[in-house]
Amino acid sequence: MHQEHEHNKEPQAPWSGRRGGRRRRVAPPPSGPEQERLIAAWFAGRIPDGWFEGPVSIEIDADEVQVIGTLSAPQLSDGAPEDEVRVAEGARISGYREDSRAARMRIAEEAQPAFRRSVSWGAECGGTRTLFTTAGVPVMTRLRLADRRVLDTLIDAGVARSRSEALAWCVRLVATHESDWIQELRDAMSSVEEVRSKGPRGGGPE
Repeated sequence: MHQEHEHNKEPQAPWSGRRGGRRRRVAPPPSGPEQERLIAAWFAGRIPDGWFEGPVSIEIDADEVQVIGTLSAPQLSDGAPEDEVRVAEGARISGYREDSRAARMRIAEEAQPAFRRSVSWGAECGGTRTLFTTAGVPVMTRLRLADRRVLDTLIDAGVARSRSEALAWCVRLVATHESDWIQELRDAMSSVEEVRSKGPRGGGPE
């Protein structure tokens, strides 16, 4: 997948103001199927008509909202070779990216403080998919010796340049080869959240 980076306004950091010289971390933003549904509805209403064909694809986690829309395919002669098709699709995406930059930044500036997540954009056209912005989120973890040796082997083999890059490579590998299983997990968690939302709600004394 071809990925590009674009410098939007930085999202608000998940820290509140100082008290006594110390920073106080606020609670993480709410997440779950209900929150995802409402965020997707907000973008559906906020994105101008005519930008994309059909609804946008929204991917959400605790740090980022990724918005990807589908652009209309370029009109080429019948039987156009594959390289011409790819060039035309890339040009269509590039044109949309430049023409919509200011408007996308305004939408992101509205959404980021409201949803306490950074906003990234992308577009699809035919068989070409390009991400304009992505949020690189550091993840801290403790690894045992055997796990560290796996990462170091990837570095020694030239697959990655650092342990963090090697760990990201492992995550992508799992996502590629176990995508069906991961989707089953997500669907199962969504079902649990839906059942929980239908249950009785506790209340205090009158």
